[in-house]
Amino acid sequence: QVQFLESGGGLVQPGGSLRLSCAASGFIFSSSGMNWFRQYPGKERKWVASITSSGDNTNYADSVKDRFTISRDNAKSTVFLQMNSLKPDDTAVYYCNSWTQRPWGQGTQVTVSS
Repeated sequence: QVQFLESGGGLVQPGGSLRLSCAASGFIFSSSGMNWFRQYPGKERKWVASITSSGDNTNYADSVKDRFTISRDNAKSTVFLQMNSLKPDDTAVYYCNSWTQRPWGQGTQVTVSS
């Protein structure tokens, strides 16, 4: 059974940092590219960042480029999203998924507010 368990969200002040984690199971993680998405209330999920199966290549949405960093640990079947210089517009529920889209996890809430 495929499962994504996102964690690491919380309340942070503007300019602060958070590191999100997503533990994956039920498929061959080391062979799968991975994505992070985020969803604003009442809106569709939007792609944020992606990483290849080896971790050699990454890509980012313009809105997060130079602030967010995606990485992975294939030995632990976990993908990370380091978020720096957070802005109120980054407030959303964050989800991970593989490039071959699988059932979504519950996500982790990130709130950026003073």
